[in-house]
Amino acid sequence: MNVIWRTLLTLWRSRRRHRREGDVDVLTVGRIRLTTLPTDLDLVRHMNNGRYLSLFDLGRFDLLMRTGIWDMMSRNGWYPVIANQTITYRKSLHLWQRFDVETRVIAADERAVYIEHRAVVDGEIYAQVLVRGRFLRRSGGVLRMSEMFEALGTDPAEVPQPEEWMTRWAEDVALPPTKAPAPSIWE
Repeated sequence: MNVIWRTLLTLWRSRRRHRREGDVDVLTVGRIRLTTLPTDLDLVRHMNNGRYLSLFDLGRFDLLMRTGIWDMMSRNGWYPVIANQTITYRKSLHLWQRFDVETRVIAADERAVYIEHRAVVDGEIYAQVLVRGRFLRRSGGVLRMSEMFEALGTDPAEVPQPEEWMTRWAEDVALPPTKAPAPSIWE
């Protein structure tokens, strides 16, 4: 909730844009323009490392809304969750600096979608995150990605499969399933 006003503004703008322009392709690069605010800064006066992830959420919300997935989720009782994410920082964003959050679906398999976000200033990447997300059903269970793409009218075969390193990354950083024990033991 730390970026609630920006979230509401992003959703409102994305909804307006969706109504005006219609659905965009699920593989489109989404872009939203943001500014580094005083509440985004840490003690050394650049954007806090955790704030990037909150602002990248806005890029996902924009893309969900503009592709039509947002409305589909509401109708079908689906909701997105993040399974894994890894961020790399290259340059700092400073107070009042304008930047774009670029968001794109880069791959999908049957259980998850892989999304890349970038913080970009004047065409230059400042930070990048790889996200592996899934869609769950409120009634229980994981939504198959092919079902979601077919509901969107997208041929699942058009969506690239994850590269081998992406699959390995997801497996390497995974925690045990929710029903399996996961004791916190430090060695």
